[in-house]
Amino acid sequence: MDDFDQMLYTPSDVAKDLAARLKRIRKRKKITQQQLAMRSNVSYASLCRFEQTGLISLESFIKICMELGVIDEVRELFTRPVYTSIEEVLNDRR
Repeated sequence: MDDFDQMLYTPSDVAKDLAARLKRIRKRKKITQQQLAMRSNVSYASLCRFEQTGLISLESFIKICMELGVIDEVRELFTRPVYTSIEEVLNDRR
């Protein structure tokens, strides 16, 4: 992804997209918002707000991911380096 591609998305866009993906997973598993809130120990209000706006604390996001069985995907974030120059490669080796 180049700099131009990154300008197409706002932080809010990315947050809403993540919320929509988790909402689809929740629905696919036939779990209600109430059930997910109870199982993940995230308040019902926070879960509802997250699914509507994408806003949630990182800890609550992780709890929801754990309950929905997608925590491995979260844990894999940023594990593969993305280099934009040879200098970054060399700096990473030090």
